[in-house]
Amino acid sequence: MKKKWLALALSAAMVTGLAACGGSSAPAPAAEPAGTDSTVATAEPAGDEGSVLNVQVWNEEFINRVADHYPGYEKIDATTGKIGDVTVKFTITATKDNAYQNNLDALLPGNADAAADDKVDLFLVEADYALKYVDADVDVAMPLSELGITDADLDQQYQYTKDVVTDANGELRGASWQACSAGLIYNRKLAQEVLGVSEPEEVQEFVKDWDTFNETAAKMKEKGYNITSTVNDTYRVYSNNVSAPWVVDGKVAIDPNIEKWVEDSKALVDAGETTTNDLWSDDWSKGFFEESPVFCYFGPAWLINFSMHADEDGSVGKAGGWGLTTGPQGYYWGGTWICAARGTDNPTLVKDIILTMTTDEAVLEDIAVKDSDCVNNKEVLAKLAGDESFGNDILGGQNPYAMLAEGAELVDMSNISIYDQGCNEEFQRAMRNYFEGNATYDEALAQFNTAVVEKYPELG
Repeated sequence: MKKKWLALALSAAMVTGLAACGGSSAPAPAAEPAGTDSTVATAEPAGDEGSVLNVQVWNEEFINRVADHYPGYEKIDATTGKIGDVTVKFTITATKDNAYQNNLDALLPGNADAAADDKVDLFLVEADYALKYVDADVDVAMPLSELGITDADLDQQYQYTKDVVTDANGELRGASWQACSAGLIYNRKLAQEVLGVSEPEEVQEFVKDWDTFNETAAKMKEKGYNITSTVNDTYRVYSNNVSAPWVVDGKVAIDPNIEKWVEDSKALVDAGETTTNDLWSDDWSKGFFEESPVFCYFGPAWLINFSMHADEDGSVGKAGGWGLTTGPQGYYWGGTWICAARGTDNPTLVKDIILTMTTDEAVLEDIAVKDSDCVNNKEVLAKLAGDESFGNDILGGQNPYAMLAEGAELVDMSNISIYDQGCNEEFQRAMRNYFEGNATYDEALAQFNTAVVEKYPELG
């Protein structure tokens, strides 16, 4: 199994993630944040733990979350800190060309035999490839139960965030501080002009399902506007709502909801109501500015707060011109899971970091308020949703947390598989040829099948 996993690991492609995170000294107990009551007691120091805590990450986000919110963390430099007597070292490996996963694949299988100061203690994963690392046979991520973390500790976390990192035996092998439920982010000015309404509950009636959404696209086109910036804006919504995994009994199958994305997208492109631009391209992001003809995007809190150029003059976000509503289907996008590496020599500190960063309500509320994360705690989100003084300036003062909390309850991750990332990437790439008229649907499908077998030879 380990050899098979390593082969899959080396062949799996990686999309850019936007989310981040030896000796005898034990960590000192972490102090509570000033003015707050922590809901998690700091773990008792173990008698013999490592003097270095090594954390594998792909960017700075988790580093910043720990530095800003973990009680007792002392920053030394951009990738080094101290917790009590323990030196914390973050190693950043970018995701380009699958480098981050390749790094994990090289380090984790032999981690127990590594020198004390070199052992990986914590590593981060994303949903697209999490199952590869939480596999029970591979056993590179420890079950949280072995650290003493219980179901009761995690009872306020959303179920889908647990499903992502649960192995085939039902063991949870990671936890996340984020619940990246997402919705439809619409231009209030265009909504008022074309639909005659601008508030979320009113706009929802015009995008409540895909047929209604497509009817609204035609109305937008009559006024000279595109419904979305690209067909790829909607793909994740469809793919999050499939009825079966990409691979069943060793064979790739196209889910009906993916087929509907193809049908709907082709119609929108042919009608000139959207484009085939790539996500994150310059053409895609033009819709963030006021002169743009784009009505809506799909995304979670992090897209709103960090990706829509809200700090730039002329952007819709800086003018507070966006609104957020549920859209045709509930879905999620993104998120980062913290895993304890098998072989860690810092289990006490590892346990405390996971509990503090993913279950401490004071810490999570601080993250939500200061960093605009949609946090993975039902009580915290309910509190924020009920706070009439809380509003997002980018959304014209709208409080998004009630909608995001409801959306998180709708997410179903029961059909994820280790093939999701590669299949989703190659399917969108192949279908672009069909949408642009450069291939028939069958030809595009054949291109997809060839690419998938090249990426995952065992599916041939």
